[in-house]
Amino acid sequence: MRTNVNIADDARQFAELYAHANGFNLGDAITELIRKSQRAVSVTPEPAECPLGPSGFPIFPPKGRTLTTEMVRHAELDEID
Repeated sequence: MRTNVNIADDARQFAELYAHANGFNLGDAITELIRKSQRAVSVTPEPAECPLGPSGFPIFPPKGRTLTTEMVRHAELDEID
């Protein structure tokens, strides 16, 4: 179906770049981008794999070796040399 639409310059430029990169004409590129955005909206985000600590920052699960300050300092010194 043929339609005229007004879109922002940056959106048109993005669609043209997308079309050129994928070997599409502009109409096919816009159609694909709209369909991709529809699928992206319907996808439920997965929960974060790292739990959050009391302060709200991500923390690693309590398994494996503990990383100490001395280990970090040693690693930094090894990189410098």
